[in-house]
Amino acid sequence: MRIVVALGGNALLKRGEPMTAEAQQTNVRVAAAALADLARDHQIIVAHGNGPQVGLMALQAASFAPENPWPLDVLGAETEGMIGYLIEQELMNALPPGVDCATLLTRVEVDPLDPAFDQPTKPIGPVYTDAEAKRLRAEHRWSMVAEAEGRLRRVVPSPLPIALLGLAPIRLLVEAGVCVICAGGGGIPVVRGEDGKMRGVEAVIDKDRTSALLAMALQADILLMLTDVEAVFRDWGGPDQAAIAEITPDALDAMDFAAGSMGPKITAACGFVRSGGSMAGIGRLQDARAIVEGRAGTQVRIDPLSVMSAFIS
Repeated sequence: MRIVVALGGNALLKRGEPMTAEAQQTNVRVAAAALADLARDHQIIVAHGNGPQVGLMALQAASFAPENPWPLDVLGAETEGMIGYLIEQELMNALPPGVDCATLLTRVEVDPLDPAFDQPTKPIGPVYTDAEAKRLRAEHRWSMVAEAEGRLRRVVPSPLPIALLGLAPIRLLVEAGVCVICAGGGGIPVVRGEDGKMRGVEAVIDKDRTSALLAMALQADILLMLTDVEAVFRDWGGPDQAAIAEITPDALDAMDFAAGSMGPKITAACGFVRSGGSMAGIGRLQDARAIVEGRAGTQVRIDPLSVMSAFIS
């Protein structure tokens, strides 16, 4: 089967860990082992998040030259190259000899009039205390959102992806049997001007939504979204909280999910299976094979006959 795997930024850099090169390399090595296990039986295309990393780079850039910060599209390209390199190297170390990998920078077109530009929802960077967030708001005019009491993160616009640019070379490599790493961080956000030319914009595209577009374009069988949460939960944080084993898009439509975290995964999963994909899976990185085989995580399928309203205890 052909599987597009979307690795969450927090799956590659654990919550609470120091944002160091050593921590990133260690986690990528673990991720590569799970991906290599899948690649023994399936063709995989790898996308990845960059929320923690792009936020760190933005903070470093702002500290160096606060009056002239680097734009998010450039920082996104930097993280795409950095994380892609780490994944490619560790994946090549884990795969059998003779398997080829290629990392591609991927521009993704967005609508310049997307209302998301006026409503930032995408968390990036580290977690801050109330005092740190207040200082950064004043220094850089950043928007912040509370993830928990006393724990805040910067939020930036996350417009919907319209089209992947450079899809033809991605498809050529995939058809040639190359393990392609692309669309990192949701892709580099660009808009088309009145003259037809593309320019970068201040945004971070959700990698799950872009991965769904990629999976549709490559006619993948499965879209696999791997994060640090074991499954999709109903009544998250409530008295009836339970992890969903299998569900249809229509059933998911009746539920509410956080806009900056699980919400985009649900949208991506529903869009993919409604477009003809066999299954979209959501769960933990270490459960990648088990999710594909229906033994862990959440499976989203269009066929209501396969859904038994099962929940993981």
